[in-house]
Amino acid sequence: MNPNLLLLTLAQGLFLTNNVCFIAINGLVGLALAPEPWMATLPVCAYVAGGSLFAPLVGRHQLAWGRRRAFQLGLVVAMLSCALAGWSAANHQFWGVVGATLLAGYYNASAALYRFAATELVEPQRKERAISWVLAGGTLGAVAGPKLASASKHWLPQPFAGAYLALVGVALLALLLISRVDFPPLPGQGGAGGVAPGRPLRELARQPAFVVAILASALGYGVMNLLMAATPIAMQQCAHPFENAALVLEWHVLAMFLPSFFTGALIRRFGVQPVLWAGLGLNLLCVGFALSGVDLMHFGAALVALGMGWNFLFVGGTSLFTQTYRPEERTRAQASMDSCIYLTMTLTAFSSGALVTTGGWQAMNLGALLPLGVCALGLLWLALRLRAPQQA
Repeated sequence: MNPNLLLLTLAQGLFLTNNVCFIAINGLVGLALAPEPWMATLPVCAYVAGGSLFAPLVGRHQLAWGRRRAFQLGLVVAMLSCALAGWSAANHQFWGVVGATLLAGYYNASAALYRFAATELVEPQRKERAISWVLAGGTLGAVAGPKLASASKHWLPQPFAGAYLALVGVALLALLLISRVDFPPLPGQGGAGGVAPGRPLRELARQPAFVVAILASALGYGVMNLLMAATPIAMQQCAHPFENAALVLEWHVLAMFLPSFFTGALIRRFGVQPVLWAGLGLNLLCVGFALSGVDLMHFGAALVALGMGWNFLFVGGTSLFTQTYRPEERTRAQASMDSCIYLTMTLTAFSSGALVTTGGWQAMNLGALLPLGVCALGLLWLALRLRAPQQA
């Protein structure tokens, strides 16, 4: 692995440390501070809503300032927002926590582009492996995130308020790493002339691969977020201690990112469509495990299958998406994809709190079958559209 890709992979690991810690604590902090129980996952919702809100702005900043400076800004925002969330939680300010996590969405949208930036650090024929390797950095977050949440739970009188302050240090370390990555300039960076503007989004969206890549990534992420965000609350409702929830989240995130060490190779060997279908099947397996019981084993098996299913859908969708735009169109196209992903995650994060506190864990898993069915229809449509020219 080249040094730049290694540094970016480590930065991805620290980004996932932030995300996993947020998932582990935001719902519980929300449950402790929210005026109504159904509002418990609003801090989770605000984090992904902020990602959707800021994704277009992040894309413009990337084009204007380049990858490194834009990523650095994202990490500065991460430090400020985590400090604000820690102060708000310590002072029992629920809406302050929501506002801080909304602001942290800028970092969420910024760091989500690490996977695309990875393809610019290697030769074109190695882009699938570059995406996989950077996402594999999430294994660091899988281990560090839950452990950080558990270790910092009682740093301050308000449970988990200290975890937000610990994440300030995580973002500072990531800032030091990103500052050493040598990113190549983007086409048209800084408003340089002589670069064609590329096709508008409405023209890009006429490609079946463009639509299905976004559909698979967004719905895969949405279902994962729906179930993962509610897991700590559901396990608390089932009388499981927080340590069990942290363990389940750790195995879940490991399952999300460990397959990345070979997902790229699977795509190159079998093609992207079989990998996407495998991801869909693993999501259905997750629902089956979740409906079969509420013991620790059931939660663990469901979340492991969910993590692996997300990996195949997300890496496969990202790989497919990189085939649909030209170099001068990348920032616009990538921002549109992530906006769709974060919009879906916002809806599922909000629904998650309402479903788990009213309908329960099993009702929420039954609801997950609807987006999975839509994803299956999209994959069938793509297969038929690609098969038609071959038959002709």
